[in-house]
Amino acid sequence: MAYQITSACVSCGSCADVCPAGAISQGDDQYVIDAGACLDCGSCSDACPNGAIKPGD
Repeated sequence: MAYQITSACVSCGSCADVCPAGAISQGDDQYVIDAGACLDCGSCSDACPNGAIKPGD
C-alpha cells in the first residue's frame, strides 16, 4: 500500500528529499510517488508541511 500525494501538494520538494527509496519525483502538476518503488515507510508524510501525503488505499 504505497503512499499517495493529494491535491494539497504545493511542489515544495520536502518529500522527495527524505524518501530513502527515491520513489518521489516532480510530475506535471505536483510531486508523484512511484508505487512500485515506495517502501511504505511514511517518511514523506512526516516531512510534508501541508499534510498532502496520505497512506494509499
